[in-house]
Amino acid sequence: MHCATPPIFTPQRNIESRGNTTVCGEFNFVADSEAAYIVLDRYTCPTYIATWEFSCRNSLPWSFCDTWLAQDTDKARFMEEIYAHTRKMVQTERYQKELVSGPGFNTCDCYAMAAAIDDTLLTESDEVAVTVELEGTHTRGMMVLDYMDLLKKKHKVFIMKKVDEEKFKRLLMNSLK
Repeated sequence: MHCATPPIFTPQRNIESRGNTTVCGEFNFVADSEAAYIVLDRYTCPTYIATWEFSCRNSLPWSFCDTWLAQDTDKARFMEEIYAHTRKMVQTERYQKELVSGPGFNTCDCYAMAAAIDDTLLTESDEVAVTVELEGTHTRGMMVLDYMDLLKKKHKVFIMKKVDEEKFKRLLMNSLK
């Protein structure tokens, strides 16, 4: 594929063999492993990935979530309704086991969307070739990172490591105004 389209920002892939759906698989890649493989193998435009571990390590305090959703707007009321399910889910034992860095408001997909809106949000990343495991009994859907360049792939993705948290919070707050 030629790079006539803008960069792709993909949310929630795992990089530490810690799944949130299977032993080693993150939901989005497990749900359609072949599609994930094709996108990461053939899409050659800049690709930024907000992994599951990244989103867990960058969870925001629940107090921020409360403030974010307390804005007196239709958008905030709509998001409050959507997040009602999430608030119940995060209290379950299974969800607590999925988390990498303790409790907090894990915004998952919002990190990738925020970086797509403003790529200056990203302050640190790793550039590495990746593929998706399609065969493994326990690893199907796992994103494999090739730090040793054994795959000899020209296209590499950017694995998001750190973001400007204050800028991220401002983007979230502004999104519900």
